[in-house]
Amino acid sequence: SPPAAPSPAAPAPSPAPGKPDAAVVRDALAVGVAVGLSGFAFGVTAAGSGLSLLQICALSLFVFTGASQFALVGALAAGGNPYTAAAGAFFLGVRNAFYGLRLSQLLVLPRAVRPLAAHWVIDETTAVTVAQSTRRAARIGFTVTGLTLYVLWNLTTLVGAMGAEALGDTEAWGLDAASPAVFLALLAPMLRSTVERVTAGVAVLLALTLLPVLPAGVPVLLSALAAPVVLFLMGRRGRGTVTASPEKTTEAKGGRDA
Repeated sequence: SPPAAPSPAAPAPSPAPGKPDAAVVRDALAVGVAVGLSGFAFGVTAAGSGLSLLQICALSLFVFTGASQFALVGALAAGGNPYTAAAGAFFLGVRNAFYGLRLSQLLVLPRAVRPLAAHWVIDETTAVTVAQSTRRAARIGFTVTGLTLYVLWNLTTLVGAMGAEALGDTEAWGLDAASPAVFLALLAPMLRSTVERVTAGVAVLLALTLLPVLPAGVPVLLSALAAPVVLFLMGRRGRGTVTASPEKTTEAKGGRDA
């Protein structure tokens, strides 16, 4: 009988298509609107911490990184030294530089646009951008999220700061809790691995332990020591496991040989 004809080669799988532009825009708008409205809480709490309307609006216009802004006004409201509060906000905002390294590879923007785009490199724009499967979708997601969030955040900051006087004592309304509540809401989704959760837990314990004995703002700075401490302990644990493994293997072999 004649030899069987070779079966045709299976076609190579085509790459997964990216989201339609409309879907990317919808998702980006949802994130921008949801987070942008929390600028009202920042405006109110910043006014309660003693900042002027001009200072509050300048923070949102030129700093534009929600967690750092909340950390700054939270430390000031607690009576912390302005330099200590600014240092804590600065170190918290350093994470955006690492986001920028990743986004620069995904977006590949022209050099002239990069300084402007860098101002929008925050948690939310990074999350929307890295979730896209194509460069076009990444650029759309980054631009729509950044523009929506920047405009809304600054508008609601202005409204909150101007309305703080009408509200009177923010503590009576419970708005003094808005700063830590929004900060935790921004932070919680970022704690995905065990190391991140353990680091956050150690940082909280450090801050709560040092809060009664140190000036306001200092416990927040010292709680950053949680990261190197946890990484050091995890590294030692990993080295101990690797060192113990050959010994266990030798013992197991010895047992089989016997």
